[in-house]
Amino acid sequence: DLEYEVFVFPQKTKDSHVLVTVKPEQPLQNFTLCLWSYTDLTRPYSLFSYATKAQDNEILLFKNNPSEYRFYVGGRFVSFNVPTSIAVSEHVCASWESSTGIVGFWLNGKPWPRKGLQRGYAVGAEAAIVLGQEQDAFGGRFDAQQSFVGEISSVYMWDTGISTSGVLAAKYNNPSEAPIFGWRNFPYKIVGEVYLKP
Repeated sequence: DLEYEVFVFPQKTKDSHVLVTVKPEQPLQNFTLCLWSYTDLTRPYSLFSYATKAQDNEILLFKNNPSEYRFYVGGRFVSFNVPTSIAVSEHVCASWESSTGIVGFWLNGKPWPRKGLQRGYAVGAEAAIVLGQEQDAFGGRFDAQQSFVGEISSVYMWDTGISTSGVLAAKYNNPSEAPIFGWRNFPYKIVGEVYLKP
C-alpha cells in the first residue's frame, strides 16, 4: 500500500524507470488510467508507457509540452490542450472504449471535451508497463530526452470506463471500483535511480 508514498525520478536518464509487474491476461476493449505527477520539465516526457511486442505505443500518456497532453492507443494519438503549468501537481485520467473509440480526459478532476481514436481496436495483452520512460521497443530502447524528472504517485488502471465521480475517487486514493492495479496495492520493481519517498 503506497497511499502516502511517491516515486521520485531525480534526474534525466536513459534507463531509470518503474516497471509495473502486472501481466494483463486478456486484450483490453476498454480501460482507464489515472495518476498524479509533479514536475518542472518543459520538454516532452513520458508518464505511462504500455508496450506489446507488436506495438510499442499500445498505450502511452505523454506530455509533449507544458500545454499539451498526448494520449496514444495502438500507435495513434489524440491531443488535449491544457492550461500551461510548470511545477504544479497535476492529476490526469484518460479512458478509452473500443466500441466507439471515445477517449475521455480529465485534468485535476475536470473533464475535457471527448475525442475519438482507434474505434474497434483491441489493446494487446502480454505488455511491458513502465512509468517515467517511453518504450521504443518492448521493455526498453528508452530516450533520455523523453525521460520523466519529478514525482509520480496514485497510479491506477482499470479495464472499464470511468465517470467523473470515479476520477475524483481515484484522485484521493479511494477508488470506487477494483482496478487491474492501483496505488493501494501496487506491484512494482524499481530499475535504476528512482526512489520511493513519503
